[in-house]
Amino acid sequence: MSLMSPAVPGAAFDEFLRRARPAQRSWTPEDGPMPAFYLSHGAPMVFDDPVWIDQLSRWAQGLPKPRAILIVSAHWESEQAMLSSPVAGTPLVYDFGGFAQRYFQMTYATPDATALAHQIAALMPDDEPLHVAGNRGLDHGAWVPLKVMYPDADVPVLQLSMPTHDPVRLMQLGNRLKPLREQGVLVIGSGYMTHGLQFATREMFLHNHIPDWSREFDAWVAEGLSRGDIDTLSDYRRAPGMPYAHPTVEHFTPLFITLGAAADPTAAPLTVIDDFQLGFAKRSLQVA
Repeated sequence: MSLMSPAVPGAAFDEFLRRARPAQRSWTPEDGPMPAFYLSHGAPMVFDDPVWIDQLSRWAQGLPKPRAILIVSAHWESEQAMLSSPVAGTPLVYDFGGFAQRYFQMTYATPDATALAHQIAALMPDDEPLHVAGNRGLDHGAWVPLKVMYPDADVPVLQLSMPTHDPVRLMQLGNRLKPLREQGVLVIGSGYMTHGLQFATREMFLHNHIPDWSREFDAWVAEGLSRGDIDTLSDYRRAPGMPYAHPTVEHFTPLFITLGAAADPTAAPLTVIDDFQLGFAKRSLQVA
């Protein structure tokens, strides 16, 4: 059996839930601003990967529990910035295929996030009004990692659509969101550091074979981040491993939301996860 065809879908997640977890202290203003994350979110197979589950859980447990979460996922693009429904328990978006039925029955009923929606709207410029997308719930780029990181679903969550892939504009958007961090809100850009699915091979899926294009792009990003070289990172279409690492770029560009939300976008971030799964780079990081 493999992550793509587990004997019991979600068994690793079930075992994780059975284990006792320490009580997590809630954020207070004395903690200072919450960090901002860029995470590689994976797909439902995260629930079958005990290593990935442990990585995400330890990351969340190492910080105070946020007052709320705002997440920008690769899987929601729009011409204008939009927010998901703030209504408590809004149904999820199951934007994937080919997986076991269990994953289409998972829920993540988070509390009402109306107060967070008002905070975000107040940060947007007058000529870029923020719209709420009716009954739109969280897609898998949001609920899959958060279901592991905050399994009790007791933190209000909103998803913000990605209105552009222009690094400058995305960093400006991240900068507008930065004040939320001072109010205990965790800001997350959710993508996948390499995502060349159409170039994936059987060896990648069965044996985690890492192709050159995946390793080279990941190393290029790591080097650019270590130097705080935003200009080089913004020129990602000419990076080593392209266009194989990102035939379309929506899984990389959430990084610029995260960098824009940083106190200093040129400061080297904390790398929390830097391994590979199915041949794709899982690099995930945290900025102060």
